[in-house]
Parts: sequence; C-alpha cells; structure tokens
Amino acid sequence: MFRKMRRARQELSKEECEKILLENKTGVLGVIGDGGYPYTVPLNFVYESGKIYFHCAKTGHKLDAIKNDPKVSFCVVDKDDVVKEKLTTYFKSVIVFGRARELTDDEEIYEAAEKLGLKYSDDLEYIKEEIERERKILSCVEISVEHMSGKQAKELMK
Repeated sequence: MFRKMRRARQELSKEECEKILLENKTGVLGVIGDGGYPYTVPLNFVYESGKIYFHCAKTGHKLDAIKNDPKVSFCVVDKDDVVKEKLTTYFKSVIVFGRARELTDDEEIYEAAEKLGLKYSDDLEYIKEEIERERKILSCVEISVEHMSGKQAKELMK
C-alpha cells in the first residue's frame, strides 16, 4: 500500500525517524479538506509509542476533515540547510501516514493534553491549570502511525 522510497540509500532507520519525532516541536498535518483539496496546517505535537498527539479547538477545518476521512499524513523537517555554493539543500525529514481520531473520553483528552504540555514545559502544575481552564473548548487528536519514512540528503549520510 505504501510506496518504497525511490532513493533507498538515503532512507533513515525507524530509530532515526522516531528520534526526529521526539526531538522536534512542529510538524505539518495533511488532510483531505473541503472539495477534495489537500489541507495542510503546521502544529505542535508530541510523539509517544507509535502515536502522535496534538490539540485543537472543538470545531474547525482539521476536525471536519478528519471526521470525513481519517487518513492523514504528517511531516516533520529536522534539517533544512541551504548550501548556496552547491545549489542544494542538506535536509533531513520524516513523513508519517496514519489514521487520526478525535479523542472523546475525558481521561484520554487529559492524558494527551498533559503529554503535549510536558513536551513544551516542565511546570506540571501550570500545565494542569491550563488544561482545566481550557477543558470546555479543548479537543485532542491521536494519529495512529501506520507507515513512517525518513530521508536525508546524500551529503549527510555517514
């Protein structure tokens, strides 16, 4: 179902892909939006145990698209260094394909929001206060990873 990478020598291992997902803070979610047009949006996320979590409002384009078709892609760029004198870019990135679902159970939402908060702050009390304050308007989404691939510039290969 998922294509093999054309330039397999540049493919990152699963461990390298997961490291990128664990260490980076922003990714781009791709969904099938209104009228069948792709819709992509940058967002903060957390990766844990084969799942990606992010938060959003309880209504909007992302959730409408996910409810209509749960198949999504998610891209994280780890490195993007333009090398002008060589007219190239030294890059490293990961693309994930999976199925997204809006979390509906209060405990699941709380746990996802807490995981996300802990990625960006070490102040657990503040995170808990924010979750409680935003609880009525907070939604969280879980992406179950079905396929993951990463690629790097040939110049970065060891």
